Amino acid sequence: MTDARYINPRTGATWSIDTPLWRAPDDGGYVNLERAGGFDPAAIDRDVASLWRYRAMLRIDAPPLTLGEGWTPLLPGRWDGQDIWLKSDHMMPSGSFKDRGVAVMLAYLKGRGIQAVLEDSSGNAGASVATYAAASGMEATIFSPAAAPKGKLAQMAAMGADVRAVPGPRQNAADAALDAAASGTFYAGHNIQPFFLEGCKTLAFELWEQLGGVAPDHVVVSCGQGGNVMGLDIGFRELLAAGLIDKVPAIHGVQAANAAPYLAAWEAGGTEPVAIEAKPSIADGVTSSKAVRLKEVLAACRDSGGSLTGVSEAEIIAAMHGLHGAGYFVEPTTAAGAAGLSKLKAAGRIGADERVVLILTGIGLKAIDSIQAANAS
Repeated sequence: MTDARYINPRTGATWSIDTPLWRAPDDGGYVNLERAGGFDPAAIDRDVASLWRYRAMLRIDAPPLTLGEGWTPLLPGRWDGQDIWLKSDHMMPSGSFKDRGVAVMLAYLKGRGIQAVLEDSSGNAGASVATYAAASGMEATIFSPAAAPKGKLAQMAAMGADVRAVPGPRQNAADAALDAAASGTFYAGHNIQPFFLEGCKTLAFELWEQLGGVAPDHVVVSCGQGGNVMGLDIGFRELLAAGLIDKVPAIHGVQAANAAPYLAAWEAGGTEPVAIEAKPSIADGVTSSKAVRLKEVLAACRDSGGSLTGVSEAEIIAAMHGLHGAGYFVEPTTAAGAAGLSKLKAAGRIGADERVVLILTGIGLKAIDSIQAANAS
């Protein structure tokens, strides 16, 4: 599927995807991809046990870049006394869901002749970019907060990336990467790259296929800049356009209350940014001070009948212990989603008989120090 175009969601201007973009030529903001048509179940390559089984529905014409990402197990489980499904995206090649978006994004960029990329990340996306850059022979420079978990920084460096540790909050790393992009190296920041979201939409496709051709009633996922929230919205809307589901499931993004710009805008009831004072969180993968695709994330939650929910540090740690005790060794960022599910159930937002999916986003090996500290407290 190669008829896609970039679109500026603020002006409506469009550009060919033949030339990779990381910002709109007219106003310098981020770009999206135009909405795709319907999903074609006959085009699924069922012999491929990765997200590339949906290659026909991905809007790139480059060869796949794959380490076996996607098609992760959807496991039955229980949470707060209710039967749920747990989607095991923590079992990806680099240990997080970011591999969905990064594999597709770098395949596209490699196919367009890009040989070196810049990225900024609190850990998981940087580790994923480093991993797939190594697999594709690309060079990667990653700007990351100096306080990011040591395991994630070590993973990036081990895969051959040039890791630049930036003092201060997460936003400083993003600003440093943007400054470096002025030198001409392509900025493949996952928070603004639309082909990252093109990979994330395969999560919705997999849930639909693994549930036997139906959509869940609710999907709950931890939310930093909302890659999974937007990917779910894009993917389920493609299924809806094809007449394969009756409605988009309620999408619930869960933020750590210590650093939750999307939650602040949600609670204000509008679509404009709300200034926050970001504080550190054990859920380091979802901490941010500025929202990037604010309107898209808010619309995905509102239009689906979902929500944005905030959870405290104590709630995250309790949920992490609960997941570990059930056999799921996930990082604290993942546990934020489970804590949000508990709050949604307590508030009566999720019915006892409804079909619920909780997304497990990152493996616990990435956050050994914070897990040990939480266990010792």
